[in-house]
Amino acid sequence: MNICILGAGAFGLCLGIIANENKHNVTIWTKFEEEKEYIINNRKSPVLPNIDIDKNINITTDFEKAIINSELVIIAIPASTIRNVITEYKEYIKDKHICIASKGIEQDTCLFISKVIKEIINTNKLCVISGPTFAIDVANKVPIGLSIASENTETINITKNVLANKHVKLRETKDIIGVELCGSIKNVMAIIAGILDGLGLPISTQAMFITEATNDIKHLIEKLGGDSKTITSFAGFGDILLTCTSPKSRNFTFGKMLGLKKDKKEIENYIKNTTIEGLYTLDSIHKLITSKNIKMPIINLIFDIIYHDTPVEQILPFLIEK
Repeated sequence: MNICILGAGAFGLCLGIIANENKHNVTIWTKFEEEKEYIINNRKSPVLPNIDIDKNINITTDFEKAIINSELVIIAIPASTIRNVITEYKEYIKDKHICIASKGIEQDTCLFISKVIKEIINTNKLCVISGPTFAIDVANKVPIGLSIASENTETINITKNVLANKHVKLRETKDIIGVELCGSIKNVMAIIAGILDGLGLPISTQAMFITEATNDIKHLIEKLGGDSKTITSFAGFGDILLTCTSPKSRNFTFGKMLGLKKDKKEIENYIKNTTIEGLYTLDSIHKLITSKNIKMPIINLIFDIIYHDTPVEQILPFLIEK
């Protein structure tokens, strides 16, 4: 099967490695000529320096070449760029089966990625994958689990054929809203978990926060029309646990810098040079719950800490009093 992956970042490359391992023909598209040339010349990527990228995986900046004969398109580009890319290339994409691996909520519209795509090309041939996976672990072929959400059985079967194997489990659900919400908001929660770690608080407090966060997300899923059971899935508790407890998480690291009260210039430099999905999502989630009059005080608090200079220590009484 011919597979097109949009995005040559760490996760896009790893999904390409899996599909290639499963004997599919993989082409990865990047809009960056320098990135393409580096990967082709070195068969490695700066974002995965210790992982070999098989010569059978094609890398291109030619969108038409990447997608023209593909039976499945996997989207693994930043959420903030998806509308522009899908709009520009919608004639190539509109009839394809689509797997969304990107996480986030569009800031201006507060739409989940699946809604953004449907708004542009009006398709039902799409699915969403999300779960507790760091790209390096996927590349190293350790056992991992992902939720796959869709109402289209054919799209689920095609995606499972491409990605599922002896070390990748895909567990099905129809709850696209719940899976997308969990995959997005867990990055915000990881910032808070990082703050707690930076404040020197032990795992007992971390566990308390993760429990509270899980319940808050469960209620938000319900409010947005999703299935509350999704909170116990790979996309739900699995991803929350991973992202909120690991220093490998960029969001956790950013939060820890806040908790340690690092110099503002150091923090600004980290933001400038690192993709912190939780920051992008925080703005969207805050706007979404405000517009729908949904109470989620933890989101309001972290928003005030980051944008209104509320002391990070305010998290401690909040956890007891909420």
